[in-house]
Amino acid sequence: MTDLEFEIIGHPQPAGSKRAFAVRQAGQLTGRVAVADDNPRSRSWKNQVAEAAARFAHAQRVDGLLAGPLALEVTFTLARPVGHYGSGRNRHRLRPTAPDYPAVRPDVTKLLRGVEDALTGVLWRDDAQIVTQTASKRYGSPEGARVAVRTLEHDERAPPLTAA
Repeated sequence: MTDLEFEIIGHPQPAGSKRAFAVRQAGQLTGRVAVADDNPRSRSWKNQVAEAAARFAHAQRVDGLLAGPLALEVTFTLARPVGHYGSGRNRHRLRPTAPDYPAVRPDVTKLLRGVEDALTGVLWRDDAQIVTQTASKRYGSPEGARVAVRTLEHDERAPPLTAA
């Protein structure tokens, strides 16, 4: 079993929706289709995630890509908006009406998709290897993400989801 855990400091970006378009060369359709991410800012975030994972894997002497089924857990930390704080001498004090959780955009599944895309070819061959995952977002500082990846043994079963 392999356990990897690392952090990325930076502003998490959602992968966004995908859009496909026909590839043209010299004005002619080539028969190929290219797929692009709708969020142009996601490229920088994905690069940060991939670089952090590669550095960590190298430091831990992980040889090659992880094989087999994987469990993934990602916690995103987002900065609170200025409006959550008081003004004047209370500018560092959280307002009593400030929400505890970032139940606003971007949604956690799109944030997670960005991390999965960034780690494909860096930690694993295909994100289809992820058979169980947990993702959450919270307010805090510094902004970023904590990523934990675990290989699952052949006789190990993913824990069932239970209704709360």
